Amino acid sequence: MTITLGDNEREATWRKEVREFIKNETPAAMRQPAGDAGGEAAMFARGRDAMGAMKEWRDKIIAKGWIAPAWPKKYGGAGLGVLEQFILSEEFAESGVPGNLGGFGVMMIGPTLIEHGTEEQKEEHLTRILKGEVVWCQGYSEPGAGSDLASLQTRAVRDGDDYVLNGQKIWTTGAQFADWMYMLARTDPDAPKHRGITYLLVNMKNPGVTVRPLTTLAGTQTFNEVFFEDVRVPVKNRVGDENRGWYVGTTTLDFERSSIGSAVGVRKQLERLLVQAKAPNSTVSFERRVSVRHEFVERWIECEVAKMLSYRVVNMQVRGLIPNYESSMCKLFSSELGQRIANLNMHLNGMNGNARNAAAMGYMQAVSSTIAGGTSEVQKGIIATRGLGLPRG
Repeated sequence: MTITLGDNEREATWRKEVREFIKNETPAAMRQPAGDAGGEAAMFARGRDAMGAMKEWRDKIIAKGWIAPAWPKKYGGAGLGVLEQFILSEEFAESGVPGNLGGFGVMMIGPTLIEHGTEEQKEEHLTRILKGEVVWCQGYSEPGAGSDLASLQTRAVRDGDDYVLNGQKIWTTGAQFADWMYMLARTDPDAPKHRGITYLLVNMKNPGVTVRPLTTLAGTQTFNEVFFEDVRVPVKNRVGDENRGWYVGTTTLDFERSSIGSAVGVRKQLERLLVQAKAPNSTVSFERRVSVRHEFVERWIECEVAKMLSYRVVNMQVRGLIPNYESSMCKLFSSELGQRIANLNMHLNGMNGNARNAAAMGYMQAVSSTIAGGTSEVQKGIIATRGLGLPRG
């Protein structure tokens, strides 16, 4: 089968529309000079003006329906197809403007409620998710159930119209800021481990919920551990049937999983390093720049590989196929490439990389990239068994 990498007329028209929107509607405080760091992190660094610009930008995205591009229009989304969503994500990433402003609410729980939720749950949560009025976190991993998630032990015991929740979750991103958590809890300890799990919506302000931030190597508090002690969760907050939560939890309507944003993101990191290395006032010595030039070449080639892997996934989806190990390849390659670029930054800075500067912070932050979203070991297992047909170890 021949694959054409260019846009057809319809795709080119859509890409132009997205580019024009970004060009004309991006608030001034969000525009960064060449070589400067982009994205939400840079926005926060620019202070209150940038925060106001972020709200202005979000409102514009909401008005277009692009904050939830794959959601049906009747629920406030844009109803975009795979290719349109892919182009939207690619152009946002290329421009360095924040695109994923909906977080877990748009990416995960929203699509799950659209597919499995009651009308009452949809009315209560979907509009608030789109407007950014509520922050969600995900309660999946536990101290003894990370990669083997189905081994989770947090218990939910039925008591009249409530479940009584006891247990612990860990590595919960943004839990200290969250209003709600969507989570998996064990409701039948005697059932096979995939079958005794129920999907619940938990108000984080309920009595008995305790959140403790975890400090990373870089000194940030992105992750948390969350404890539940006799937390009462109304049965009406159950999504789907009791003991069928595992199958609800695997739902996603946002099937554009090409990771094009990650592929473009790692290339943007490399471009910023190139600007730094070539700057006339650079503190990097000529000898050090020469010593790492082959690393730059290798990383640039790898950035192109990451993009091609993303193109492969979206091409499959356009043809009605469901990527499996192909998506794992995208995630594995891009996250490990991000770490190699962080290593290159350290090599470029030499002994200066031992100071607590941007190079060192980026290096430490990159550690988590091969853990979050499924560890590299898990991704390799998927590729080995489902892609290469190798036996399970």
